[in-house]
Amino acid sequence: MKTSFRILVIVLLFILLAFIRFRESVLFYDPLTEFFKGNFLNQALPEINYPKFLLHLFFRFTINSLISLLILWVAFEERGIITFAALLYGILFVLLFSVFVVLLQTSEQEFMSLFYVRRFLIHPLFILLLLPAFYYYKRQSK
Repeated sequence: MKTSFRILVIVLLFILLAFIRFRESVLFYDPLTEFFKGNFLNQALPEINYPKFLLHLFFRFTINSLISLLILWVAFEERGIITFAALLYGILFVLLFSVFVVLLQTSEQEFMSLFYVRRFLIHPLFILLLLPAFYYYKRQSK
């Protein structure tokens, strides 16, 4: 692929990630979005349909991860990088999802840890770390 075309595709994929972020209230069930926009430090958690919420959280992480893996594929076209990144995304999901469920069940008044773990699950932050890391790795291995 030509470099200019690759850059265009990567930019379009980042725009797709932004579209998902800006349309999150329409695409996904997440009662914590409005909760964290308000004065949540003095409130109790809102009523949550846990199976629906956790399923939507899983779908959102999966969609963001697949788009992120596609960005990595377009950028590097190397199967080893994609395999490693996919494994990393899987491990991070299991760890963060487990911590999130425990925090969701045990948080009485301390919601900041819940807020940050949720943020890592619903936003594609890992691509911002992996893209430069793999770029550096590729440059060093030449």
